[in-house]
Amino acid sequence: MGAISLYAKASPDFAQKLARSIALLQSSAQKHSPLTQASSLGAEDMVVTHLLEEAGINSGIFVLETGMLHAETVALIPRIEERYLRHVDVYRPDLEAANAFVQANGSDAMYKSLELRKACCHIRKMEPLARALDGKKGWITGLRREQSSARAEVHDVEEQDGRAKINPLADWTWGDVWHYIALNNIPFNPLHDQFFPSIGCAPCTRAVTLGEDFRSGRWWWENESAKECGLHVEPHSNDASASSLLRSERGSAAVSAQAHAGSAGVKGSTEAGRSQNESAKECGLHVSADGTHEAEEPAAFEPLANRTSSIIPIREIPA
Repeated sequence: MGAISLYAKASPDFAQKLARSIALLQSSAQKHSPLTQASSLGAEDMVVTHLLEEAGINSGIFVLETGMLHAETVALIPRIEERYLRHVDVYRPDLEAANAFVQANGSDAMYKSLELRKACCHIRKMEPLARALDGKKGWITGLRREQSSARAEVHDVEEQDGRAKINPLADWTWGDVWHYIALNNIPFNPLHDQFFPSIGCAPCTRAVTLGEDFRSGRWWWENESAKECGLHVEPHSNDASASSLLRSERGSAAVSAQAHAGSAGVKGSTEAGRSQNESAKECGLHVSADGTHEAEEPAAFEPLANRTSSIIPIREIPA
């Protein structure tokens, strides 16, 4: 049984939600041009790409190809270009910086400390994001309030770094997303059929099991106070520590992982692959200015009961 069969169930007011989403995109194109879509190639972002086509908006689309994405994720890029006749801009990390980080800290650095994981995110996501957004007045995301408590206060339009961030799916449910995918035969990542509701870099993503939170497969080994990569965090938030680490790393041969071991950023869970508290499963792209939200937990993600978790092995990066 695939994702469409499991989850495609529209809200009673879905038609109104769809109309509001299209109207928001059209008004944003008038107010905040030039616009671009930041696509993770997840289910929500595939929906947003289709909405842009339906709304008749000539927006750019970009993908942050971190060098550690699943092959199934990257394979969606040519499918988008073929389906919608739109070019997808691909932004990659600086090769020299990425290789230097791996040489200094190892290909498994993200598991060693919170600072090292965020430093990796900074190289592979934050710096390429800055290039992707250069010269843009607005960017479009697939954020939904239901995704996690860290995203429960997402607004339709927000301001981040002087740009408008447009979230046309803010009030959509997971069922709405898959209903729209089924209705329009939208291509999607086959990992969604394998119980990966939220898909990021391969080393930092696993499948979820019965009763786990929607984003429990992201950075599952960490404590829940700072689950962000930095893409959706304001400049003065706690993600500044990653930038500081990077700056110090450029001036020294290596960063000691042991200096961070045992800190609050890395947890020792009593159950392998399970998170202790799913309140803030974020990489940093979509967190408010203070990095916190007071919100009720979303409903647990519930795949088939007989599904077991599978942890994606680390992809070796040539130095």
